[in-house]
Amino acid sequence: MSKLPSTKDSYSRTRQDHSTETAEDYVEAIFDTIEAKGACRAVDLAEQFGVSHVTVSKIISRLDTDGLVEAPAYKPIGLTPEGKLMAARVRKRHELVYSFLIAIGVDAKTAAIDSEGIEHHVSTKTLARMRAFIDERSGDR
Repeated sequence: MSKLPSTKDSYSRTRQDHSTETAEDYVEAIFDTIEAKGACRAVDLAEQFGVSHVTVSKIISRLDTDGLVEAPAYKPIGLTPEGKLMAARVRKRHELVYSFLIAIGVDAKTAAIDSEGIEHHVSTKTLARMRAFIDERSGDR
């Protein structure tokens, strides 16, 4: 078995991916919660992520500073236009990774869990190949 290539670039990209992972998870969760419930509050996110209200507040504060959310005191959390774009991009990537895992025979529960982690670390080139694979398979039917 050959050794996988490892480069400084791959480690650098992984560190970069980790730095945006929380922001992506939160904007996607806010988007989904607003879509499902009409509004998103810190308590919704704390429950969804299994973290404390304080943790959510710190993350929301950072996302507010980064221009991704609007979080007025004692009001629901909203997404800025930039946050909405990020959420749509993350959701699309998540759905593609999930669909790919299902297409290669992974069960739905495992695909849901695995796609949550993979979505943050997959390149646009790999996503394009996943899409092509899915499209080729659907053309075979």
